[in-house]
Amino acid sequence: MVKRFLASPYLASMALIFGIICIGFSAIFVKLANVPGSVSTFYRIFIAGLAITPIWIYKGRKVPSKRDLWLIFIGAAFFALDLFLWNTAILLTSAATSTLLANNAPVWVGLISLVVFRERLAAKFWYGLLLALLGLNILIGLKAWQTMEFNYGDILSIVAGFLYALYLLFTFDSRKRVDTITFMFFSILFMVLLLFIANLVIGNPFTGYSRETWSALVGLGFISHFGGWVSINYALGHLKGANVSVTLLSQSVITALLALVILGEDLSINQIVGGLFVLSGVYIVNRRNSK
Repeated sequence: MVKRFLASPYLASMALIFGIICIGFSAIFVKLANVPGSVSTFYRIFIAGLAITPIWIYKGRKVPSKRDLWLIFIGAAFFALDLFLWNTAILLTSAATSTLLANNAPVWVGLISLVVFRERLAAKFWYGLLLALLGLNILIGLKAWQTMEFNYGDILSIVAGFLYALYLLFTFDSRKRVDTITFMFFSILFMVLLLFIANLVIGNPFTGYSRETWSALVGLGFISHFGGWVSINYALGHLKGANVSVTLLSQSVITALLALVILGEDLSINQIVGGLFVLSGVYIVNRRNSK
């Protein structure tokens, strides 16, 4: 009875909704913490690591093959840089815009697959790409193109989306052989080491922050990263991957609503219209392989 309940689509759907709400808070926690992007990224991963390590030990401390460890390490490097740039971008632009632009990974995955792997892409992909690019231009604004003075936060968010696409491409193969907890443990381990070194090189302090900042960092690590991604990975094991990937697009909407209530960020016409185009484009790209 318990096993049947744990494997039920209903519970998986609830886990997916919970996970999306958790990751929807990511940009909010980063804004509230208001520390350098490298610092908030380090504590996001470090705190999630404290939560997942006991689970990995309880499950038998599995270690992937050397090949899979290398793939996880390379993916972790891209993911760490992705979060570093995105967390920096959040402080330079609105939480809603940064989240929306950083979630263009499916578009980048398709383009990389075309150029590098010579994968033939369906017409739906190109329709989706066109819509996403149109929305991107609306978000950036006509004035920015006329003056060539772009918001650095927007640019960093777009680059972050590209890096996340590389993370997905490098880890896709290893995810077929490595279970979720083991994958997350080693990915987090590598990211913590890389981000620790990055902060030492940059010279950003690890301590000396206010109680409010620490609260936001704990929320970022425990709620957004650990709670969010464990829930989403659980849902991926019991629901169709295509449905999950499309549903994940609602993260941008959740973040926009939370930013409106918690941070007082208003949504401009450009953000609303451009955001709808981007979300529609990414939706079509995500559905390109479905019937």
